[in-house]
Amino acid sequence: MPHCIVEYSQNLEQEVPPADLLEAVKDACIASTLFSVEDIKLRSCPYKNFLTGGQEDAFVHVTLKVLSGRTVEQRKQLSHLVLEALTQFPLKNVSFSVEVSEMETDTYVKRVVLSQ
Repeated sequence: MPHCIVEYSQNLEQEVPPADLLEAVKDACIASTLFSVEDIKLRSCPYKNFLTGGQEDAFVHVTLKVLSGRTVEQRKQLSHLVLEALTQFPLKNVSFSVEVSEMETDTYVKRVVLSQ
């Protein structure tokens, strides 16, 4: 059950479709063997306005929110797999970053509301 949030500079959409970024993140999550494919949740968020050091530098940042209980080594492996997957795209002058953050099992709640 990771929640995978892909944030990226909108100008990258001309070079790589957002769906391809999501697919790469999903494949890396599967390769980690930490999650079942049906538990992986993915979404993307383009940014029209962005600055890095006062300039519009292209970026892709992925946040992986996982339930607590995984080791630092497992989370580290996951972030490296995702970074490796993202850097396979033929993009230049782009900053890639990945962050794995833990959601506390004791405070995470979920309810799926289905139509009747």
